[in-house]
Amino acid sequence: MEFQDRMLKCVDCGTDFVFTAGEQLFFHDKQFRNEPKRCKSCKAKRVSVLGPSPSRQGRTKVETHAVCVQCGKETTVPFRPTQGRPILCRECFREKRHAASA
Repeated sequence: MEFQDRMLKCVDCGTDFVFTAGEQLFFHDKQFRNEPKRCKSCKAKRVSVLGPSPSRQGRTKVETHAVCVQCGKETTVPFRPTQGRPILCRECFREKRHAASA
C-alpha cells in the first residue's frame, strides 16, 4: 500500500496541515481507524491543558516487597506476585536470563 501526503483541516484552528505519508503508514501499522483532527500546535495545546490521554492516567507503579526464592535476599519487584510464580531478586533474575540465553 502506497501513501501520499494529504492536506487536512484542523478542527480547532481551521488551518490546513499535512498528514504525511510516513504518519499515514504509522496509523496503518497501528490500525488506527481515524485520521488526526488537529494540527501539531493545537494537539500540543490540548495535551498541555487536558494532560495525557486517559489510557495513561491512573497507572501507578507497583513496588511489592518480596524474598528471592533463589538466594533469600529481600527485594522489591515492579509487579504484584501471583501464586506459584517464583520471585527472584535483580541479580538472580539476570543470572537466570543470562544462563538461558547462553
